Amino acid sequence: MFITRECDYAVRVLRALAGEARLSVSEICEKEAITAPFAYKILKKLQKSGIVKGFRGVHGGYALNRGLDEMTLYDVYSAIDPELFIIECMDPGMVCVRDGQDGLPCLVHRELAEIQRELWSMLRRKSLQDILERKE
Repeated sequence: MFITRECDYAVRVLRALAGEARLSVSEICEKEAITAPFAYKILKKLQKSGIVKGFRGVHGGYALNRGLDEMTLYDVYSAIDPELFIIECMDPGMVCVRDGQDGLPCLVHRELAEIQRELWSMLRRKSLQDILERKE
């Protein structure tokens, strides 16, 4: 499945930053039990996608660049792994050798494409704020 540990930890990083003006990498790591090298790797991808912003210098660190109400799991996961496919043949650049064979479409591919669309839709249905502030 495509939801990797890195995707999971990216949500943890955002959870740590929620409600904070700015946190250092060590503060994020302490709050969410993430190693610094892994946190740096994740933060770099989140910063590149515009989800967080970084500050240099002695009082540097990271802060949310967008509100949690503006982001979904899909946004976070696709920032970490832009090829967010359940199987490689979902990639539009991938040529399915089974599709069109004997003049017939690959019915498995079509079913998986429908599942892929549904999964993306489900990952977009709630904001991170809705998920992280949910009260049971």
